[in-house]
Amino acid sequence: MKLSRRRLLQLASGAIALPASSRLARAQAWPNRPVRLIIGYTPGGSADLTARLMGQWLSEKLGQSFVVEHRPGASTNIATEAVLRSAPDGYTLLLVAPANAINATLYDKLNFNFIREVEPIAGLIRFPNVVVVHPSLPVKTVPELIEYAKAHPGKLNMASSGNGSTIHMSGELFKMMTGINMVHVPYRGGAPALTDLIAGQVQVMFDNLPTCAEHVKSGKLRGLAVTSTARSEVLPDLPTVADFLPGYEASAWYGIGAPKGTSPEIVDRLNKAVNEILADPKVKAKFSEYGAILLPGSPADFAKLLADETEKWGKVVKFAGAKVD
Repeated sequence: MKLSRRRLLQLASGAIALPASSRLARAQAWPNRPVRLIIGYTPGGSADLTARLMGQWLSEKLGQSFVVEHRPGASTNIATEAVLRSAPDGYTLLLVAPANAINATLYDKLNFNFIREVEPIAGLIRFPNVVVVHPSLPVKTVPELIEYAKAHPGKLNMASSGNGSTIHMSGELFKMMTGINMVHVPYRGGAPALTDLIAGQVQVMFDNLPTCAEHVKSGKLRGLAVTSTARSEVLPDLPTVADFLPGYEASAWYGIGAPKGTSPEIVDRLNKAVNEILADPKVKAKFSEYGAILLPGSPADFAKLLADETEKWGKVVKFAGAKVD
């Protein structure tokens, strides 16, 4: 049978349109099974808290389970690679953290290029860290900590949730700007590090505000300052580190990413859902309890944050000579 030129053009046009319409249909059906939200930290820290809250709210918003899966190790690289190597179908997501930006410089070799291989979806929250010490340490202010550390070089142990975490790099930035020598002790997550700090096994930590605030209020830990440029409403009596070290700023943040190639329709739908959640007064109130600032915006806004943070912490890593174990 001989086909007319018009019929051939119609068939060709239909063949081109089919993939696009098929992608749209899949996106409209998404999610029709549970979605995994993978995090690179152990349970109990601020990443776990953020992921569980967002997983719960996304489940309610989109009518499908969002299951939090912990894959700690290698400063979040294990979790990150697992997500980046997953099918870009919207069913495997990553809780993106500052470690992802820091690791680009901290590690000489990675099996992935995070900036190129991640699909930024949405920013979630930003919050300061807190300079906390064990009460047995005879310091009550940032200047006293600096003076004590200079008088006892290498005697203070500085705990962190792992190499490349904001807890680690906040301390490295502090060391860089003050010239003091504290020994970095990395843990596999913030919770075990905090436990040892409370027990007096380590003396100093630049912990995330959400996980240490209650311990500061109860007196189990002594707070010296917050690492943001403004005081926190959660611990309003604490000054900022910048009050004593002008120009110092360090904050933790979280967002959601997916493997590169995830359809724009799924990215946009998930971004819209996140922004609607962040606009909810109950959600605002909940995160406010932890001293968090919300980060609503577009995927492009989150991509810019990733690029800016990668550049900033890359300079700190190089200056400090920070290395992975």
